[in-house]
Order: sequence, then structure tokens, then C-alpha cells
Amino acid sequence: MSDFDNPFADPNASSPFADPSVQQAAGSGGGYNRQGALDDYNPFADGNQTRPANQGGVPAPRPAQSQPAVMHPSEDPPPYTQTGAQKVDTSELQKRQELWNAGDTSIEEELERKAAELQKKEQELKNAQKYSGSRENNWPPFPAFCPVGPCFFQDFNVDIPLEFQRIVKIAYYLWGFHVIVLILNVMGSLAYFITDSNGGATFGLSILWLLLFTPCSFLCWYRPLYKAFRSDSSFNFFVFFFIFFFQFCVYVVQCLGITDFTVGWINGLKTVGDDGGVGGFMLIIAFLFTLEAVFSMMLLVKVHRIYRSTGASFQKAQAEFASGVMKNETVRTAAADAAAGAARGAVSGGYGSESRY
Repeated sequence: MSDFDNPFADPNASSPFADPSVQQAAGSGGGYNRQGALDDYNPFADGNQTRPANQGGVPAPRPAQSQPAVMHPSEDPPPYTQTGAQKVDTSELQKRQELWNAGDTSIEEELERKAAELQKKEQELKNAQKYSGSRENNWPPFPAFCPVGPCFFQDFNVDIPLEFQRIVKIAYYLWGFHVIVLILNVMGSLAYFITDSNGGATFGLSILWLLLFTPCSFLCWYRPLYKAFRSDSSFNFFVFFFIFFFQFCVYVVQCLGITDFTVGWINGLKTVGDDGGVGGFMLIIAFLFTLEAVFSMMLLVKVHRIYRSTGASFQKAQAEFASGVMKNETVRTAAADAAAGAARGAVSGGYGSESRY
């Protein structure tokens, strides 16, 4: 480069491009090689080098290609066994599939039969809810040859809500237990009468209690409780509380045996000295009467708690009684006849008084 081309150059200084090393580097393509070395440089390879391995014109060698790490387990996994796997019994499914492929129609018939049964049960429930007043009676379950048919309809699953079915069934079982104890009371009273001639009155009363208390207890306190839970009737709840309390008092008197009313603890203890077998049987009956009294008190308390939790009241019972009386066809007919007779009497009396004038 001449001095004319570079006006600022010192005329006494030599050109830097005249240096032989610079000219050698420029002539041998050192710039291109150096740029290639910079392009191949990877600062994260080979121990995180901070600069290229070659600062000169010779390109740095490429590092060897690394292989992915492979972990080798120290122990071999346990062999697969059927005991460690979940066992699924598919024999029934395979059997059904084989029958289906063979053209067997038994499976299809079974499915149709089950569908028909479900449809029948659903229709029965709908009919029971729609025609609740015209359902066929099924209790007592008299045999077909008996001249007396069932008098009531009773089905806990249809009539009673699910949360109250247990308490109603307990009341039903308590009534059945009461009937069994009354039968045992007749047998114990007979044994007492055979042992002691003074037990004739006890034996006669035991037969009366069996014939009287068996139907009356069912009608007077069990059926009101059943209808109370069936229709949430406060009036039937009050009927149950009133009658069942007296039933509890009768249980207490029967288990004590204070008089010749029934065999009980007192009569049984007196008879043990004369005849141990008869006295022991009488004491067993007295114990059963005691259990009845305890269970009756527990049932009475339980039903009262449920009754209080439903928000029922005496005013609601009065309203139900009044509406029930007015819905009764016999009462309505009698009331209409009485009103018509009173109206005719008033009219005839008025005409008679006018005729006198």
C-alpha cells in the first residue's frame, strides 16, 4: 500500500502488511483454518475446556462420539410365576362363549327370563303404590284349605321406609315372642294346677290371656305402629304409646306373679319347694316375661325418640283424627242424617207454632 492510499501513515514507518509472517499467514489461508477451528470448538466437551485446543492454523481434533449410559442390574429379576400374577377365572366366560358359538339358546333364554322377572317386580311395585287401598291381604298366612282368609296386607319392603324397617320388624318379632310366652304360660299354669289345686284360677286365666292378648296386642299396638311408620301418622303414634304403655304394665305384673294372675317369680319360688321341676319351669316363664318387659321399655323409648325427631305433635294428631273421621263414610252418613233430622224438626216446629196463631 502506498503512502498516497494511506494519508495518515507515517512515511518513516514500514507497512505492517509487509511483515513476512503476516504475508505467510494471509497467503496460506490461515484465516479460514482458524475460523473452522472456532466453529468446531465445544466448550462443554472434553472436561469443559475454556478455549480451543488449537490456536494455530491446524484444526483441533474432534472428540470421540460418546455412548449413552446403560445401567446393568446387580441381580436378575425373579422369574415370572402364576402365583405372583393375579389369577382370573375365565372358565365360566369361556364356557358361555363356547355355548354361544355353538348356537345354544340357553343363555339368551336365561337373560330373557331375568328381564321378565325384573319387569314383573317393577310392575308389582308400581301397582302397590298406585292401588295401595286395593292390595290383596296376605296376613295371617293361612293355608288355602282354611275357611278363614288373610285379614291384613303386610310387606315391610313395600310399606315401610328403609330407615324404619328394622324397628318395625323388631316390634313384629316382639309380638311373636309374646304369643310364644303366652303359650308357655298356659303349659306352666297347667303344671302348676296339677301340682297345687289352688292353681285352677291361674290356669283358667292363662287360657283367657292367650285368646285375648294374641289378637288384641296385634290390633291395638302393633298395627298402629305399622301404620304410623307407613304413612307418618301422628294419631297412630299416639295410639301405640297409649296402649303399649299398659301392655308394658301387664308384662311387669305377669313376670312378678304377685297374685294368681299368671305364673311368675313369686309363684315359681313358692312351688320350687313342693316340686322342683314345675317350680323351675315356672321360673323360666317368669324370666321370659321379664325379658318381654325389658324389651318393651326399650322399644317404647326408641319409637318415642323417632317420633320426636319427625317433628310430630299432638295438634297434628288431632288434625289427622278429625280428617280421618270426616273421611269415614259411615260417620258422614250418620252426621248427614242427624243434620237432616234436626232441620226437619226445626221446620215442623215452626209450622206448628204458626198454626196455633
